[in-house]
Amino acid sequence: MKGVLFLCVANSARSQMAEGIARALLPPDVKVWSAGSRPTGVRPEAIAVLKEIGIDISGHRSKAVAEIPAAEVDTVVTLCAEEECPVFLGRATRLHWGLPDPAVVSGSDSERLAAFRQARDAIRERMEALIPAR
Repeated sequence: MKGVLFLCVANSARSQMAEGIARALLPPDVKVWSAGSRPTGVRPEAIAVLKEIGIDISGHRSKAVAEIPAAEVDTVVTLCAEEECPVFLGRATRLHWGLPDPAVVSGSDSERLAAFRQARDAIRERMEALIPAR
């Protein structure tokens, strides 16, 4: 893996968290991006739950797929579950981690944060399984 791209629709929650976790876990020579088909803005809950595990994504911004240098991407991970995932037309190994979108959870602050924590933990678990033993 030399360049990994995490995709979802809004590039506001799952893919942003995946980008932050990947940057923390992967070697520094692996390039990491996230993007969406309809980028909106990074959710404050995503920033908060990553901060809980020592990862700062407060400087991230939502990006469109077209902003990503396709020639540098060799692995694409889609994170959509109930919605239609964006398409990446570049040549790459494709993985699909269908995770429910925590951004659509309504309820109290604690209920919404719980959904973001659940997504964060699932992403981290899958990232750890993807990384070869060092």
